[in-house]
Amino acid sequence: MLALSRTASISGSRRLYSSTRAPLKSSADVRATKTVADAAKPAAEAAGKEAVVGESFAKRNPFAFQATIATGKTMAADLMTQVMAEGKSFDEIDWQRNGIFVIFGFAYLGGFQYWLMITKYRQWFPTMDRFAKLSFADKLKDTAGILDAAKMVVFDIVVHLPVMYFPAYYTVKELVGGSSWNPADWVKDGLTKYSKNMKEDLTAMIQLWGPSDCIQFVLPLHVRLPFRHFVSFFWTAYVSFTRGSIEEEQPTSITTSALEITGTPVEES
Repeated sequence: MLALSRTASISGSRRLYSSTRAPLKSSADVRATKTVADAAKPAAEAAGKEAVVGESFAKRNPFAFQATIATGKTMAADLMTQVMAEGKSFDEIDWQRNGIFVIFGFAYLGGFQYWLMITKYRQWFPTMDRFAKLSFADKLKDTAGILDAAKMVVFDIVVHLPVMYFPAYYTVKELVGGSSWNPADWVKDGLTKYSKNMKEDLTAMIQLWGPSDCIQFVLPLHVRLPFRHFVSFFWTAYVSFTRGSIEEEQPTSITTSALEITGTPVEES
């Protein structure tokens, strides 16, 4: 009887010990897990910061990145043209002419063109974002995306460049180099000069931007405008060489004025 009682007492003690040990073990596991998690947290945060730093500036700041390229590129292209193609020394550089390209590069190419080709294209061509993220192999299978990309090319060649780009460039040129302070004169004189050069300008534009656009509009979004600015460096050099010079107004002689008014030649004394 005494042995049975002692056995029962030992069994009860073991059960009590086991029941109290389990929660203790569970608490220890929780503390250990928490300690590991706390130790790993700084490493995870550091890894996250490294990922942000490692991410390209172009992806994180697409507008600032391409606007900086647009401004610097147009300025550099004109300086290169003046020095290398026209043989000018640094002292002979036409900084007023260079100012045309700086203003146009920042305001139009860096500002308006970004708004047009990213913000508005995203509305007009709904597959643009999805299509841009696909691999090249998947792009070839995406009929809707290819169709929208083709529409972008046509819009750029038929509407954007001839109707927006060139009129804006010639207007800015008159703003910087013209003699009038009237904005209406800038537009009128600019469009007059554009109309005289239109055939040559549009032919050169189609030859360069047609093939270039076919590449641009299948690239990832954050690369599209930097790529366009790269191609535009050579285009800007062409425009600087052929259309960059500021024409000085020739003074009208008294003889010529009299001839225009009276229709008869006037002898000079």
